[in-house]
Amino acid sequence: MTTQRLFVAIDLPGTIRHFLQQLDPQLPGMRWAHARQMHLTLGFFGDVPGETEAHLQEKLSAIRFSPFVLPVQAMGAFPPKGPPKIVWIGVGAGHPHLFQVHKRVQEAALAAHLEPDLRPWHPHITLARCRDVSPAAARKFLVQNSELDAGMFRVEEFSLYSSQLTSTGSLYTRELSIPCR
Repeated sequence: MTTQRLFVAIDLPGTIRHFLQQLDPQLPGMRWAHARQMHLTLGFFGDVPGETEAHLQEKLSAIRFSPFVLPVQAMGAFPPKGPPKIVWIGVGAGHPHLFQVHKRVQEAALAAHLEPDLRPWHPHITLARCRDVSPAAARKFLVQNSELDAGMFRVEEFSLYSSQLTSTGSLYTRELSIPCR
């Protein structure tokens, strides 16, 4: 049975992705994301069989939402203490429209018989993955950018993507776009 590694995300405008790409501090051990891979994940579903994917696409296509505006601001890291593993930038505090779309995506996944992600959701855009990065250098960079404001953008759609892991990183393919209505 064929499967695809699937996730649902909101894309960022090119101007914001380009701005974020330029923030790369070039620290050893900090692998900065390529601009084309920067997105806001609404749900990650792992390997999904083709029949289930078709059902998921049907459920996602039924989601209705109005356009809304998100700020891109405030850099941080996971975990919040100790050496960082992920460097991220946030999208404001508790935007109700964003959380509603996230909830509907999770409900669509459940209706398509996929396991919902029950962990608390912390909306963010992953900027870098860290391995053996100097904690002091990383923290200095994070403190300098903790109040960073990368602008705002209007969310008018979200997309279902497949992800193929390669030796040079992940390749994303848009499988479906769901516009606001």
